[in-house]
Amino acid sequence: MGVDAFRLDTEKHINRWTLNSAYFPKFMNSNYPNFYIFGEVCARWNQYVNEGGSSDSPFFYTWKETESPWTSNWSTDPAQWETNFNNSKAHYTQYAARKESNLTETSTNAFLSNGLTYHAPDYSKSNGTGVIDFTMHWNFENASSAYGCATGEDHAFNDSTWNVVYVDSHDYGPQFCEKVRYTGSEEDWAENMDLMWTFRGIPCIYYGTEIQFQKGQKIDVGPKAPLSTTGRAYFGDHITGNVTATGFGTYTGASGNVADTLNQPLAKHLRQLNQIRRAVPALQKGQYKSFGNMAFVRRYTANGVDSVACVAISGSATFTGLPNGTYVDAVTGSSKTVSNGTLTTDSVGRGNMRVYVLNGKGKIGENGTYLK
Repeated sequence: MGVDAFRLDTEKHINRWTLNSAYFPKFMNSNYPNFYIFGEVCARWNQYVNEGGSSDSPFFYTWKETESPWTSNWSTDPAQWETNFNNSKAHYTQYAARKESNLTETSTNAFLSNGLTYHAPDYSKSNGTGVIDFTMHWNFENASSAYGCATGEDHAFNDSTWNVVYVDSHDYGPQFCEKVRYTGSEEDWAENMDLMWTFRGIPCIYYGTEIQFQKGQKIDVGPKAPLSTTGRAYFGDHITGNVTATGFGTYTGASGNVADTLNQPLAKHLRQLNQIRRAVPALQKGQYKSFGNMAFVRRYTANGVDSVACVAISGSATFTGLPNGTYVDAVTGSSKTVSNGTLTTDSVGRGNMRVYVLNGKGKIGENGTYLK
């Protein structure tokens, strides 16, 4: 059917050993090359170790499991079945307690090393899947809080560059608005998107965000109200009409409601971010080093590509240890020559940013209300 990935619902309610030994291998083989699975490990908690411990946390489900939680010395004598069951239950209790009490694996796969050097990720202990970044999601009261959370949790995932990052969804908003669609301003959303499209991870947008559809509405109220009044209301009316796609993020001939939707400030913002991300390999799959609040360098060096991007969101930043050369801002097209490994960006307002790319091709996309 051309399916690219699975979102695995309520993943933490299945034992990791069971997933890794019986489920994931069915999709991680030559019949399904490059197939991606990411799990929902719901963790409504400010810290990356969830309240139930490590084995109740998103990062836990990105690692291999080599030990069965069940005892293997089962007798075939029916008279021994109760003993078998009790032994196995005791063994699993010991296993679960150990797994919940400690974070046993750490990784540098998301981080640049030796200054700003990209290194081949070590996937020898990875189970080949990703997760929704619930800790970032829960801390998305603002982009700055989410960024601070991410830089503190990334060592716990096998490779957090595969995390799926969102602000709100069909279930929850961040902690400060919980079960309603995100209540922040348009400027807040522009800043959130800047982070999601340039920082590590895979950005995910809940439908209608580009027009702040159903802002502040309760997401799921069950049978207590018409669907049209909830955060899950039907969005399709806003994309009726005609439009012809002419390329990635470009179109002509928009008419009807879809023309109004595409003309909204956040819709324009989203198009330019998509174009910038698509043009810069470092923003898609690079490792990173933080240089302060929402300021970071990302680099990807593999397969004949060496892509370096310096990102400063909603402010200014100074980056050091850079490869010398010409850096071009993907937002404005302005350039800076680096001869001593240091680059300082100008200070920009909230929702704006600078993305200086080594040997960049110039301005990418069309500026809107926030990127300028």
